[in-house]
Amino acid sequence: MAAYGLYTHIAANKTRSMLLLGGLFVLVYVMVYAGALIAEVMIYGGGAPADYYLAAAARDLITAFPYATGGALLWIAIAYFFHQRIVDAVTGGEDVTRQQQPRLYNLLENLCISRGIPMPKLKLIESGALNAYATGLNQRQYAVTVTSGLLNALNDQEIETVLGHELTHIRNGDVQMMVIAVIIAGVVGFFAELFFRSFTNFGYYGGYGGYGRGSWSSSSSESSSSSDNKKSAGGAVIVIIVAVALIALAWALSQMVRLALSRSRELLADAGSVELTKNPDAMISALRKIENRGELPGATSAIMELCLDNPREGFSDLFATHPSVETRVQALVKFAGGHDPGPLALPSDPAEAPDDQARPSGELPPPLPKGPWNGATPDPDGASPNAPPSGPWGSAAGPSTGPWGRH
Repeated sequence: MAAYGLYTHIAANKTRSMLLLGGLFVLVYVMVYAGALIAEVMIYGGGAPADYYLAAAARDLITAFPYATGGALLWIAIAYFFHQRIVDAVTGGEDVTRQQQPRLYNLLENLCISRGIPMPKLKLIESGALNAYATGLNQRQYAVTVTSGLLNALNDQEIETVLGHELTHIRNGDVQMMVIAVIIAGVVGFFAELFFRSFTNFGYYGGYGGYGRGSWSSSSSESSSSSDNKKSAGGAVIVIIVAVALIALAWALSQMVRLALSRSRELLADAGSVELTKNPDAMISALRKIENRGELPGATSAIMELCLDNPREGFSDLFATHPSVETRVQALVKFAGGHDPGPLALPSDPAEAPDDQARPSGELPPPLPKGPWNGATPDPDGASPNAPPSGPWGSAAGPSTGPWGRH
């Protein structure tokens, strides 16, 4: 689907996101199949060929398909009703009214009225960090949360663009998509860790197929006498390797899909904010002020993925959840006609004292600390105690007479 404008980009992104979300559900079934492989090896005892385990695990997957689907949907339903409370408990976000925050409330209300957007709830986090995020899965749950540090550091126009960014996430359905993606990826990650822990503990305490520590000596003679047993045991090992590889692959793909969903939506939300406010310069300056100042103390990685900016970088940006601020600013300069002021310093930033501070004209430098070679010491021959000190390499007042001085 070709995308030629902002709204067609949004539509194309929604289509891709739905496909990626469907891929996350497929990964849940991959996890179930991998778990069935491990279970068949444990139950049967490791004495069957590999094709038996693969076929048995496929039958188990068909049997468990409705249960796996129901479990994933139940997990989503729990998050549907409780995710906002969980997020607020972690970040400390609290509802605010017009009387408590008239400036912030009026900016959001005016923006919603001017564009015909339903007013979401407004929440505030008492934190010096500069960040904001939107949450909610339906019209009654939608909320925009900002930090007190953001209110103190940004002017009204910049705050308006931040609110427009979060409103765009709500308008485009990004919030629901990201919450569901985080939930499903969490399901995959949870069962991946569960399988790995179970398999590790099982292998440590007894192994599979009678080949644990306790029965190794008694079974070694029998396995050595039969090549069929060797082949069967080899098949079980292959099946275990395949299961572990599927679990690891499912976990890695779930994380990549989740990050791809987050990255692609931030640029569109920036553009949507400019479309709402008609002020690309304010959006750029807001990003520059927020840059590397958005770390929320105690917030999990799943919550930071919802934020306007996530300063936590992945390995060589491979697992970064957001495009860099530089990339976002350059996109706004190129497509929205904004002007980039470059990185901005804030009054709250710690001041860095220069190495060589300028001294007033005529003021002498401070005296050097006294030591064995730079302090005035009384001369034993009766010389003045204020005479220039004499050190191991000669007098400070005249030419050096030491080994490196003039002869």
